[in-house]
Parts: sequence; C-alpha cells; structure tokens
Amino acid sequence: MKAINAKDLLNERYGKRGTEQREEFREEAFSYYFGEIIKNRRKELNLSQNQLAELIGKQRPYISRIENGEDIRISNLTLVANALNLSIEVTAK
Repeated sequence: MKAINAKDLLNERYGKRGTEQREEFREEAFSYYFGEIIKNRRKELNLSQNQLAELIGKQRPYISRIENGEDIRISNLTLVANALNLSIEVTAK
C-alpha cells in the first residue's frame, strides 16, 4: 500500500492551492473549525444556544448556523467570541 501525504491528498481532492475549488474548500474548513470552537466553548460555559443568542441579540437558529459552519461573518464572530470570553487574533502572513 502506498502512503500519501496530506498535501497530495488535498491537491487530488480539492485542486491545487490558489484554485477556486481549493479556496472554497479552505473557506468551508475554516467555517467548520470556528463553529466547533464556538460550540465547544458554549458547552463549557453551560450555555444553551438560546442563552448565547440572547447575549448577542440574535435568534437561536443563527447560533445553530454558526455552529454548523454555515454563517460566520467577522462582525458576528466578534460578538459571539466576546460573549464566550474568547479572543480573536489577526496576524500578517
């Protein structure tokens, strides 16, 4: 059996870096990742989706969409992060 590295696997499945298909995959992966962080932190704080929604002035379905990686705008991510006592760090490449 031939071993395959992650870079080759990503290139094969989602195209090479810089392609539209690869960028779309990257965006979806980041949304999923952020959603998991938010969901896990909310649960650590014993908050329901309703309670978190109330803290940021949104409806519960919005929290569900964020946690499922469907809808994360930076402005709303900041609201959620602040409510969960998380920080967001932006750095230059």
